[in-house]
Amino acid sequence: MTQWLLLFYEFFKIGLFSVGGGLATLPFLYKLADKYDWFNTSMIADMVAISESTPGPLGVNMATYTGFHFGGVFGGIVATAGLVFPSVVIIIIISKFLQRFRNNTHVEDIFYLLRPAVTGLIGSAGFGVLLTALLHVNEITELSMENFLGFIGIKECILFVVMLFLTNKFQKHPVVYIAVGAAIGIIFAF
Repeated sequence: MTQWLLLFYEFFKIGLFSVGGGLATLPFLYKLADKYDWFNTSMIADMVAISESTPGPLGVNMATYTGFHFGGVFGGIVATAGLVFPSVVIIIIISKFLQRFRNNTHVEDIFYLLRPAVTGLIGSAGFGVLLTALLHVNEITELSMENFLGFIGIKECILFVVMLFLTNKFQKHPVVYIAVGAAIGIIFAF
């Protein structure tokens, strides 16, 4: 019972403080991977890939993935409920007072100040995913500029250019590019 409460509590905190969307949850997930053995940091890139390719919000999909990995279907439900619960409560409270504070300059200023923080969280998350996906680096401290330039291979550069060319030439549905990317990943994995 306590493991389910702990799972709910940890994702409740993530849902409460990850303002800005699904990618803003990534720094919190890295901290969670260090704190518990539910998943490791190298699995976060897989979580992002699966969450991006399935329908639904990225953060919710990652919470469901983590909860399912930890405790099956019930774990997925508990983690998802923990992530979503703060947003539901906050939206209900805000909707009650929306008319009163709609034109308040202090509220507008607070949202204006939140933008750089959200941008920093998303940028940090994107950089972490880049390091994990391309360079297989789990800690930023392991990386120097020489290692960064040495790890980027010709194969990755060619694949990037080919995919960029294909997306510009053939304006297909994004699912096609996800399938092509998955096929390329499977081919190069073997």
